[in-house]
Amino acid sequence: MLDGSFRKIVDPAVRPLGRALRATKMTPDHLTVIGLLVGAASAVVVGAGHLHWGLVLVILAALPDLLDGALAKASGASSQRGAFFDSTVDRITDFLLLGGIAFYFADGRGDGGGDPRLAVLPFAVAAISSVISYQRAKAESLGLDAKGGLMERAERIVVLCVGLFLEPWLDGALVWILWGMLALITITAVQRFVKVWKQAAVAPVTQARIDLRRERRDARRMRRRTRVPLRERSSRRPTR
Repeated sequence: MLDGSFRKIVDPAVRPLGRALRATKMTPDHLTVIGLLVGAASAVVVGAGHLHWGLVLVILAALPDLLDGALAKASGASSQRGAFFDSTVDRITDFLLLGGIAFYFADGRGDGGGDPRLAVLPFAVAAISSVISYQRAKAESLGLDAKGGLMERAERIVVLCVGLFLEPWLDGALVWILWGMLALITITAVQRFVKVWKQAAVAPVTQARIDLRRERRDARRMRRRTRVPLRERSSRRPTR
């Protein structure tokens, strides 16, 4: 829900920063790697029990994710490879953070009694989150749309930040927030499934378009393979 509206507000604001970063000779991939490293550090700090410092690092890790797109547009470096790399790093960063929270619970902290079995809860959130990401990726590969839902990535990060902020003062807040996240992302997975299922009712038309594009692509490849080089064609011409 927030991803689309948030981007519309933030993108114009970070555009000047993207132009400024272009002068530093940094690339969008550099920012993506920085975000990954800061995200990994946040997972370690959270796992060690320093939740507020971990929260600061989570916020800092989100900044490169905001700026890499602006830098790519400013430098004309937007590419499918960069988008793929950025999306992959986003998933890794999310799972590292949830792994840090799981270690925090497994180490006997959180929820007053410190039940280490609570470590399963962040992994459950990570599992359903991966289903949501897979649904979108698979739907788009089929030419369908699976965007939207109650809790996309932006909402998950915001809610986790709220939990990290409240936990030191309100014991058990992080546990309840994770339970709420688990419920909401499960609803999101169901929403996306229903959305794609309804679109798939007219999938023969979509599949026909996919097959047509594939046939055209194969035909272009075949023409390139069988194309005779210009020099060779010139040498075959009969001499007069």
